[in-house]
Amino acid sequence: MEQSFDQFNAALLYCNQCRRAMPVRERLLLVLPDGELYDYTCQGCNSSVGSKTERVGLKPPAAKPRLGG
Repeated sequence: MEQSFDQFNAALLYCNQCRRAMPVRERLLLVLPDGELYDYTCQGCNSSVGSKTERVGLKPPAAKPRLGG
């Protein structure tokens, strides 16, 4: 089965300070040898609410062909 998406970007995340789901800003934090580290910041109180590492240059594993019929 072919994948129909590559990466997700968060628009809303739960903030412990605001005590509800809030809009977030994605900010590049570090460039690593195997990808890039992003930090998500709450737009209401400016606290960090999460992060993600986006792998760069790595291809997803190829789908295995089905055997039989």
